[in-house]
Amino acid sequence: MFLSSSRMTTTRPLFFLILIIISSLSSVICSSTTTEKKNIDNSYLHIQCLNVAPSVFLSSIKTTIEEIRKVTSMLSKFTYMFGDFRVSNAVGDCLDLLDFSADELSWSLSTIDTSTNFTTAGKVSSTGHKHFDLLAWLSAALGNQDTCIDGFDGTDGIIKGLIQGNIQLITSLMSDVLNMVSQEFPSNKSVTHFNPGKSTKFPAWMKPRDRGLLEVSNITMPIDVVVAADGTGNYTTVMEAVSGAPDKSTRRYVIYIKKGIYRENVEIKKTKWNLMMIGEGMDATIISGNRSVVDGWTTFKSATFAVAGWGFIARDMTFENTAGPLKHQAVAFRSDSDLSAYFRCGFKGYQDTLYTHSLRQFYSECKISGTVDFIFGNGAVVFQRCEILARKPLPNQKNTITAHGRKYDNMTTGFSFQFCNISADSDLLASMNGTYTYLGRPWKLYSTTVFMQSYMSSVIRPEGWIEWNGSFALDTLYYAEYMNYGEGAGLQNRVKWPGYHVINTTAEASNFTVAPLIGGDVWLPATKIKYILNFGP
Repeated sequence: MFLSSSRMTTTRPLFFLILIIISSLSSVICSSTTTEKKNIDNSYLHIQCLNVAPSVFLSSIKTTIEEIRKVTSMLSKFTYMFGDFRVSNAVGDCLDLLDFSADELSWSLSTIDTSTNFTTAGKVSSTGHKHFDLLAWLSAALGNQDTCIDGFDGTDGIIKGLIQGNIQLITSLMSDVLNMVSQEFPSNKSVTHFNPGKSTKFPAWMKPRDRGLLEVSNITMPIDVVVAADGTGNYTTVMEAVSGAPDKSTRRYVIYIKKGIYRENVEIKKTKWNLMMIGEGMDATIISGNRSVVDGWTTFKSATFAVAGWGFIARDMTFENTAGPLKHQAVAFRSDSDLSAYFRCGFKGYQDTLYTHSLRQFYSECKISGTVDFIFGNGAVVFQRCEILARKPLPNQKNTITAHGRKYDNMTTGFSFQFCNISADSDLLASMNGTYTYLGRPWKLYSTTVFMQSYMSSVIRPEGWIEWNGSFALDTLYYAEYMNYGEGAGLQNRVKWPGYHVINTTAEASNFTVAPLIGGDVWLPATKIKYILNFGP
């Protein structure tokens, strides 16, 4: 039996400590304006989120952005030079990813240097807690370069060799910048917590109106445009509707998509903020594509649907990649959208179905199916009440549900699955005994994944987890389980890796709930909204 090595191996301790500290956060600041100081207790005014002088931090970010611009200028000349479809896609990936990094650095810059308007996105997309935002944005920026280099796997390596040194320099500069941000937060005994129970389904940072949009069963809110394949709407394709949406919108822009199968590839660029897509049901509104690595696309570019614009929301629809298991990496959905949420959505594919590439994301009551590494990426992501279905892979392949891609210990990323159902899809039921399915394997050195209070059927192997390549990352990863149940949840035969943990207390488990992992608990006290931590289903 074998696992397809779909991504390169590369080289938690701080992560768990960070989450413990974040779980007791109060409202703090990095650098306050006069107005902000009036609204914050004087005892917090001395707090700094940096390990260095602000001037050093600002200078380092500006230097890194300038280096990105130099590499982007050089790389853009190679886009079509070699007449190779795969190389052109890889170059295009790098240009997009470097652009993402420059933006995320600019957002970080604007949190410290409030006198300069580097970008309004950093202000609009902020959770309200600059320190937590800094860690999230810089973690994303640091990871983008690895994706750039990975895109050249399988090519002749000429372009990769030419740019690798420059990309490594950017990565080194990024790492230095992230190390300048303190990993420690002040605590406050009076802190309350977000409650992920029945009464609160959505992350704390989501505005009340948007939570309402997601919760209603009948679509009665204002719709900006309608997509209908039969011509009865404003547009006949989803991409046309996206193109027609306003750039950098500070209000929610709602696209309603009527039932039908939309065979197209959709890309929501970084300038499309606050988009919301509403379908007519997971089985009714389907966006379908079939790009794959075998057909010359990079994993990054193979996505049927890709979103980079901040604050994206989707509900009641499915995203699928129909390339099939023989085509290996074939992404159905990729997200680089910070503070994005997905409710009652389907994500259907085989290898690499859902690419939670970066930043903070939340999935509720979704259905995700696939085979090898079918939920992967380096985002900070919480899945609640989701159905996770392992499908029938190629002969002799093993299924792996997750492959988290955290490479550096000071990143604040990880996967958390809470109240989920992990089972076999219909096509796998008849051959479960001959197909091994695991909760995950470590794609990168500090891979971080936790399963809590979830049902696991007998599809999950007794050992639970599997290696990526020998002993790689087994002592640096953080994999954990807490209060799971079902035939596949037994702990007696689980792996004995140094990085694997059985969580025994709610205090420890609470660090992987919605609030601390994606930021709700960090900024909500300033909103005066009450919230309580609860492990009830």
